[in-house]
Amino acid sequence: MVKAIKVMLLPNNVQKTKMFQYAGASRFAYNWALAREKENYEKGGRFISDSELRKEFTKLRHSDEYAWLLNISNNVTKQAIKDACTAYKNFFKGLQKFPRFKSKKRSMPKFYQDNVKIRFSSTHIKFEGFSSSRKANKQKINWVRLAEHGRIPTDAKYMNPRISFDGLNWWISVCVEFPDCRETLHDDGVGIDLGIKDFAVCSDGVKYKNINKSQKVRKLEKQKRRLQRSISRSYEKNKKGESYCKTNNVIKKERLLLKLNHRLTNIRKNYLNQTISEIVNRKPRFICIEDLNVSGMMKNRHLSKAVQEQKFFRFRKQLEYKCSDKGIQLIVADWFYPSSKLCSCCGNIKRNLKLSDRIYRCECGNIMDRDFQAAINLKAYGERFAG
Repeated sequence: MVKAIKVMLLPNNVQKTKMFQYAGASRFAYNWALAREKENYEKGGRFISDSELRKEFTKLRHSDEYAWLLNISNNVTKQAIKDACTAYKNFFKGLQKFPRFKSKKRSMPKFYQDNVKIRFSSTHIKFEGFSSSRKANKQKINWVRLAEHGRIPTDAKYMNPRISFDGLNWWISVCVEFPDCRETLHDDGVGIDLGIKDFAVCSDGVKYKNINKSQKVRKLEKQKRRLQRSISRSYEKNKKGESYCKTNNVIKKERLLLKLNHRLTNIRKNYLNQTISEIVNRKPRFICIEDLNVSGMMKNRHLSKAVQEQKFFRFRKQLEYKCSDKGIQLIVADWFYPSSKLCSCCGNIKRNLKLSDRIYRCECGNIMDRDFQAAINLKAYGERFAG
């Protein structure tokens, strides 16, 4: 099984400068290839293959105007051109929208490293072309420290290594092939109902609280709101005519805001991953969840922020990945399956059930929490379709 591993890097100032240069060259090559494809299409020409564009780009590198590209590894620009051609072809296949040019301000700085030439130790990663000198002290620039030791195996075949910058830190993400691990599963299954009051309610009675209602997250959200207002006031104070002036204090505050956003995101991601791991480690035969209409839920202006913070789509994708790793069958109930409105005792469907009705009361005498009943109904749904 192929697994993706992402580890934070701890580069020094010289290495950071080289990384930003590599990311800039990658962005330039991508935009150049996309512009060539677009220009050729407008003239009525056929699609230019990435091999032809790479040959043309090699001639461009050796010109006096673009001599700075000779200091960048050839594999960085080569892969950027290939990515642009792939994105252009996918548009005409109807798989994605028309690819946009990468902006220096808005796009994430990232670049590719050759999967054959990249090397890992337990503590460091070796980049290609940071220093061409054979002196030992110069060769040290090629080795960048990893924040986590021993996460990436040193004797494996690496696929698609990518280095990216999220505004605060540099990260390396790489795919590594691991042997399949199939574990002995229990006969029982689990139904999971996702919500806003509680993050997840399982059919075995286990509830996972909404992390966004915790004191820690609420305190950070309050700090975030205050900082956003402070930045807004600073912009208004330094406004010159129709344009806004970004002072050093504004830059400092925006960096603090970025750190707060990252911390909140990491808290939510960590809680989500811990919840999924705890459910999967029970080794159920199957897991049944509901196919939620998240885009429709986001249209409700009273609930849109709460729905966004719960990260339902990320939960589903991560659960699919974990289930495939452990050999657990994941069943997704139909969009229109009435999990909350269906009585788990008599099978009656209560059509007039409102969102404010947190307790389900049926004519047969069944009185139950609506989220727990939805989880039981999802488990019953899964038992009908489980292999």
